[in-house]
Amino acid sequence: MSEGDSIGESVHGKPSMVYRFFTRLGQIYQSWLDKSTPYTAVRWIVTLGLSFIYMIRVYLLQGWYIVTYALGIYHLNLFIAFLSPKVDPSLMEDSDDGPSLPTKQNEEFRPFIRRLPEFKFWHSATKGILVAMACTFFEAFNVPVFWPILVMYFIMLFCITMKRQIKHMIKYRYIPFTHGKRKYKGKEDVGKTFAS
Repeated sequence: MSEGDSIGESVHGKPSMVYRFFTRLGQIYQSWLDKSTPYTAVRWIVTLGLSFIYMIRVYLLQGWYIVTYALGIYHLNLFIAFLSPKVDPSLMEDSDDGPSLPTKQNEEFRPFIRRLPEFKFWHSATKGILVAMACTFFEAFNVPVFWPILVMYFIMLFCITMKRQIKHMIKYRYIPFTHGKRKYKGKEDVGKTFAS
């Protein structure tokens, strides 16, 4: 291997300027992602705002329905992964190794672990909206279709998919939304003390 063959290195062994630029850009992007992690509501409000802007753009341009349909299918796929457990209980029926969801009242509490965590769900959904928005700037993605058929097909697909997911949740007795461990109240303090 010659001196300048490794990725991102120039002929003299130092990283190239382009490589350093994109590495620094990636670090800044990751820093902003890390800073946004605790602000769940704000992140989702921004994503809903971007989605609203995208819908207005598609409505005003009267086109790019295939891109919108693909975005809807992508978001449905992310949502199903968000609602699904990391370890599928149907696969765990035959084997006893590994953790499983509690099925009886006296079993130990185990939190619901998602296949797609909330942050990755938000990040992927937002990136999907931005990519779809970028596609609306190119006429090549404006395929002429009869959009009511796409809407009806998407609604049908959504209903069938959610019905299957809800049946799976009922069959294996899990709820994808947990709020932590139960907190029990002790006896109320009446404020009276005994004096002897």
